[in-house]
Amino acid sequence: MTAQCSGFDIRLLGSLRITYAGRELPLRSAQRRAVFSALALTPERGLSRDELIAAVWGEHPPASATGNLYTYVSALRRMLEPDRHRWSSGGVLTSEGGSYRLHVDADAVDVHRFERLRERSRAPRAAGDTTGELAALDAALAEWRGDEALVGVPGPRAAGHRIRLGELYLTTVERQAELMLGLGRGAEVVDRLLALAGRHPARESLYAVAMRALAAQGRTAEALALYAALRDRLVEEAGTEPAAALRQIHEQLLGGNPAHPRAPGPAPSRHPGFRGRSAALAHLRSAVTGLAGGRGGSVWVSGEAGIGKSALLAEGLSGAAPLGVRVGWAVGDELAYRMPLSIVLECLSLGDAGLPASLHACTGGASPTMTVIDTVQRFVVARCAERPLLLVLDDLQWADDMSLLIWHALHKLTTRLPLLLVSAARPVPAGYEVRLLRRVLPRDGTALIELGPLDDDTAAGLVRTWSRPPGPDLGTARSFVAAAAGNPYYLRHLVLADRDGRTADTPGPELTDAVSRHLQPLADDTRQLLRAIAFLGNNYLVTDLAAVTGRSAPELLPAVEEALAAGLLVEDGRRLRFRHPVIRRVLRGAIPTALRVLMHRQFAQRLAEAGGDLGRVAGQLLAGPVPVDAWVQDWLTAHAAQLSAVAPAPAIAVLRHAVAAPGLSAPARELLTAQLARVLHRSGLPAGAEASWVSAHTGDAATRAEMDRIAVGTPVSGQR
Repeated sequence: MTAQCSGFDIRLLGSLRITYAGRELPLRSAQRRAVFSALALTPERGLSRDELIAAVWGEHPPASATGNLYTYVSALRRMLEPDRHRWSSGGVLTSEGGSYRLHVDADAVDVHRFERLRERSRAPRAAGDTTGELAALDAALAEWRGDEALVGVPGPRAAGHRIRLGELYLTTVERQAELMLGLGRGAEVVDRLLALAGRHPARESLYAVAMRALAAQGRTAEALALYAALRDRLVEEAGTEPAAALRQIHEQLLGGNPAHPRAPGPAPSRHPGFRGRSAALAHLRSAVTGLAGGRGGSVWVSGEAGIGKSALLAEGLSGAAPLGVRVGWAVGDELAYRMPLSIVLECLSLGDAGLPASLHACTGGASPTMTVIDTVQRFVVARCAERPLLLVLDDLQWADDMSLLIWHALHKLTTRLPLLLVSAARPVPAGYEVRLLRRVLPRDGTALIELGPLDDDTAAGLVRTWSRPPGPDLGTARSFVAAAAGNPYYLRHLVLADRDGRTADTPGPELTDAVSRHLQPLADDTRQLLRAIAFLGNNYLVTDLAAVTGRSAPELLPAVEEALAAGLLVEDGRRLRFRHPVIRRVLRGAIPTALRVLMHRQFAQRLAEAGGDLGRVAGQLLAGPVPVDAWVQDWLTAHAAQLSAVAPAPAIAVLRHAVAAPGLSAPARELLTAQLARVLHRSGLPAGAEASWVSAHTGDAATRAEMDRIAVGTPVSGQR
């Protein structure tokens, strides 16, 4: 094994730049840059000749691609090792068995340094160490020069990595800005946020943190103008409003609280055209009626992201205020979940400054937790003495630990006061405290409402409600319902995408962003697992995932469990599949076609090398469809007969694809065409054309006789 070469510094986060021992190395042609970038992105393994050709030219390489690749590799070797003897293979860029590998340490490449530093920020974040998390994020972002990776590098592989790295960059900038806002350093990030918002007009999370940063600097008018521009664009292009969190920030700014944009908000508006959920609605309305009559209680609404928890709360609790009930309503969000008491202060402000003032008085000296809890309880008791009180915490999974302790303590008051507490939370992400609260509260009398998928009739009704006349035809509406699997959030975005002439297989920025928002809170390993499953297809074994990801089944288990808990995957026996087909289609459709073909080719080979199911290997070859290169030809010639026996339908499809390939060798074409004729004949399908071709081209008498019998429809020996 060749040792890793030291002294290199490779910069891909911006314009491509290579230095060795402090001296910059020239990379002249664009194609040479594409080859080098592909190798630098995967220094832990080699890339085959076909992978590099696909990385540079995509689906339709020129006839001279192989020769050109040799030329580029030779030029790169001369550049990387100018003192290398002409006939020496060298030690930096080597070739073996038709593959090429760049022997540099991963930390010599800024992409890998950025991802490692970003990963390092997770430990202090989990521990609540804001300073440590911010230091890791600062170091990660320091690797970037500009805000686009692989500038000027052509080819589908570079394009795919540009998308992936761009998303990681924006997510990291947003998180860094959130932390700096919490430390009162908003002035340091506001200009960069505004510049990025201008370049990413569909990214609402970026607008949210930019508006907060502007408000913190007293630039309320600019924050309102930023929101207005976003809203006008969304209404014009998609017929929809900004997300609830952005609307709340906007309302708070209009209310004159620019410095602290988490001011109390009223109960949200009911969703027009709300349908279904009759049992859950009846329970909430009964609880509100009981509260108006002086009876307290507690309700916990649980369900996957986008399943309609917020809409249910708005609909089911809308009758509280007309019955004389005072309402406090707060919505958690990831931007502020590290701020102590943030969500409770919002929920309990109630237009009365008494609670915040008393809490600030007792927390200024870092008072004990019980002092804070007692202060809140006394405040709530006093409000309940005036009139019944409904407190709602939506998106509770983002609540800080102190707010959760207070929320638990308030439940003790519901048995003796006119106090109704309503919580809504996703199962994932949720820290230990949220999971504990979810287990404990039902034992103390909290009613649990689990929201599952909408039934098909209700979902179809929503499609009609959200569509512009005349609306999609019946078949299209049914396809939306099936793709969303009863999730109204995905269903709505499918309808909006249809207005723009897009589908889940060719997703626009709104649908892609909708899926990304739900996946973003998950661990990086879980998101990578979901992308792998999206390319594999449904009903794959964990052993298959281990083969294509290069990770063992035990290593994959935490990611699988998180995806299952989040409701993104479901178990089908020992296999895994997406609960919502739209997620798989968006994850796969967001990748450029040429890169998708390359990934299917890689997955097919990895499955085959791990001894995977033959039908699944064939499925990967067909999914691209993957061009028939030397490896594909060798695999088919070795396994065509067995594949035909165990999986005739995939065998017929992949063999037809192979024999039509122009680069197939003559012996392989004869063998595979003969096998195609056999499996067609056994399946009762016409095989005369294939059999006649083999009969005319084979030099083997036995094969000719067999093909002649197939051509005239005579059963072959051993067949019934």
